[in-house]
Amino acid sequence: MSFSAGIDVPAWRPKAIIFDLLTALLDSWTLWDASTPSATSAEGRSWRERYLELTFGSGAYVPYEDLVREAASQVGLPGSAPDALLRNWQNLLPWPEAAGVLRELKARGYKLGVVTNCSRYLGHAAAERVNVHGSAGSPDDMFEAVVTAEEAGFYKPAEQAYRAVLDAMGVDARDVLFVAGSAGDVEGATNAGMKVVWHNRVGLGKKGGAVPLKEAGTLDDTLRDFL
Repeated sequence: MSFSAGIDVPAWRPKAIIFDLLTALLDSWTLWDASTPSATSAEGRSWRERYLELTFGSGAYVPYEDLVREAASQVGLPGSAPDALLRNWQNLLPWPEAAGVLRELKARGYKLGVVTNCSRYLGHAAAERVNVHGSAGSPDDMFEAVVTAEEAGFYKPAEQAYRAVLDAMGVDARDVLFVAGSAGDVEGATNAGMKVVWHNRVGLGKKGGAVPLKEAGTLDDTLRDFL
């Protein structure tokens, strides 16, 4: 799957590339599935999608773990599911091509950052997973900034969440490419003044009127014009 909005992407180069973490860089879907009683996407996907709706609809930060549990309850899953998810958080894995793509972007001189709808502890632990698998050094070596919803005080797509990572990296929105993992990020990052591409790995439905520069099913294809 690949989609381009027809914009002359090669004519523009960002100073920084900012990523959604739990969907654009990491395969959180597999962990959600594995945490359900059936360990299948039949239960995991509905839970994950409800969780996305809750976080993107929250605005001001409320405890992330509470939203994970609330989403499970609302789709009829037992408390053992969120318990398993949080217990096995360190098993999160990046998409197979993520490490190579990040290394190439770094080598090309782009500043890299992350803004994620997560608690501080879990967000930074998840960012470390990108480095553990294929990248040398700590997350600070790969990313200029990792900003969580807890640190920003807001969940995406509130503009304050995107503003927090822009401020942390010292860049203007007009100089940033945002790599979305979900439809909410496409709309939110666009409204915050950034150009957006969408790594739509699992085929999520579109929402709102914002159109990404490109939509693709792998990270390297999503960022092909910048590699």
